[in-house]
Amino acid sequence: MQHADKGQARSISGAGLHIGIVQARFNEGITNALAQACRSTLLDLGVSAEHITLVQVPGALEVPLALAALAEREEYDALVALGCIIRGETYHFELVANESGAGVTRVGLDYGIPVANAILTTENLDQAVARQTEKGRDAAYVAVEMAQLLNDLT
Repeated sequence: MQHADKGQARSISGAGLHIGIVQARFNEGITNALAQACRSTLLDLGVSAEHITLVQVPGALEVPLALAALAEREEYDALVALGCIIRGETYHFELVANESGAGVTRVGLDYGIPVANAILTTENLDQAVARQTEKGRDAAYVAVEMAQLLNDLT
């Protein structure tokens, strides 16, 4: 199966892959939709339901720690970070967005595991709703493609 939206030339298949998903519960309506779209796409790509692990954490700042705990298990071919940060009237938005993003990236680099980052950062709820399904799907494609790539390279 190819992900035509991103112009990928390689065929991607999740058959045999183990994927861990960490979902922040804050803005749960959005993150539930992200998780559903991600899981559905992983299944469509051939990842077995029993090879998909979903854990939930309170918010985006807790996502990297849970990703690291999953990475420590050495059971997963890729991980997915799901969350939703909506701009408010204070600097808190920038803090949460920057720190969660840096933490997600650090987990991938520290553990040598692909981490698809689908923590939405939007100006308002309407923007988050408009992106929730597409970004959940995109995260699944990224996780599977990067898991394949790393398997090919090692």
